[in-house]
Amino acid sequence: MKKILLVAQRELLTRIRKKTFLLTTILLPLIIFGFYGLIIYFSVKGDDGLTIVVADKANIFDGKLEGKGDLKFSLKPNETETSLKEQLTKETIDAFMVVPESTTITNFDSLRFVSGKKIGLISRDKIEHEINNRLEEKRLMALNISKAQLDSIQNRENHLTFSTLQGTTEDDNNVGVSYGVGFISGFLIYIVLFIYGAMVMRGVMEEKVNRIAEIIVSSVKPFQLMMGKIIGIGAVGLIQFSIWIILMVILQTVLLAFFPGVDAAQIQAQTGGMAGGASAATNSAVTEVMANLSTINFPLIGGCFIFYFLGGYLLYSSLFAAVGSAVNEDPQDAQSLMLPITMPIIFGIVILTKAVNAPYSSLSVFGSLFPLTSPIVMMARVAHGIPGGVSVWELITSMLLLILGFICTTWLAGKIYRTGILMYGKKPSWKEMWKWAFRKN
Repeated sequence: MKKILLVAQRELLTRIRKKTFLLTTILLPLIIFGFYGLIIYFSVKGDDGLTIVVADKANIFDGKLEGKGDLKFSLKPNETETSLKEQLTKETIDAFMVVPESTTITNFDSLRFVSGKKIGLISRDKIEHEINNRLEEKRLMALNISKAQLDSIQNRENHLTFSTLQGTTEDDNNVGVSYGVGFISGFLIYIVLFIYGAMVMRGVMEEKVNRIAEIIVSSVKPFQLMMGKIIGIGAVGLIQFSIWIILMVILQTVLLAFFPGVDAAQIQAQTGGMAGGASAATNSAVTEVMANLSTINFPLIGGCFIFYFLGGYLLYSSLFAAVGSAVNEDPQDAQSLMLPITMPIIFGIVILTKAVNAPYSSLSVFGSLFPLTSPIVMMARVAHGIPGGVSVWELITSMLLLILGFICTTWLAGKIYRTGILMYGKKPSWKEMWKWAFRKN
């Protein structure tokens, strides 16, 4: 055990002292939040609005046509099309629309909107939304129906309550939050398995190609060397994740300090939300989401995430290490040998998309119990809670099977690693590696 820890310490210190570690760990979050800050700045602080002049000679809008956000309407019934074209040429206005005196509510579709430059899709939707809302009010008034009466009819919904046998009641927002938490957790583990598993494989390949492994195995056993590399690189991953989380919290605080009073609803409304109540609706949705987040069992999800994060990494990193030990100088050999390992990971993310919607489906249950896919799929089921998404016995069984799977894959990979790390000049194959795994000492 002492030698394993020494190898792990060497791997940890060697990697965290590299400039690439500092760049990817510290500079990458700074770049991401820098771009995010620029998006917020240009979205919230930007003044690239549209000024539209409407010459309403038929008084269709009754002088009531208000823009929202960066969209501004100016009603000038005395302007002519010729004068408006001159203003458009001088770029004093962005667009105009003339409503002739003969226009009525029934033939309003024949009007023409003129702009100096092309109008984007989102801006077009805002313009049409504002004009259609005003015309709708006019048509309702012609039928002696007020806008308030129509809104009261349209807002009446038949509320259907979903509950379980245990009496638990969940609305759409609660299920949506569970969906999001489960998918993000499973996807993070999916990314970890690929990134740090490949890092283990590359580390083994470098030592083998450079003949460093021949010197190291004279002092430690091949299995000890493999486990030391796995634990050391896994520690690098944990440190990196911890720094990312701390940086995200700090940078988010700094970002909010630079843009006081700017919330997610305002940003969405400024960056392309629809006009006409979009900001209020988004704000309400954000409030409901935050309220539903408090109902999520984060201690359970956090504990399961750490367990499946470590279990999945240890399981797959041993297999990646075995592949790295078998590969010689040609990197293409690693590509062909990685396919059987990466396929279960990809299969896991496919099942994840099913499990977040139907946690008790047969495919979801299988994926959460099978050790090669359980680190990804089980997070989707756990997010729905116990017993709403997963039963206690299924969770315990999944954990035990993952531990057993890690022991088996580590034993198998250790046997392959023992032979492969000192094997040169022979193109590897899974058939050959299978022989190494069951070769007697």
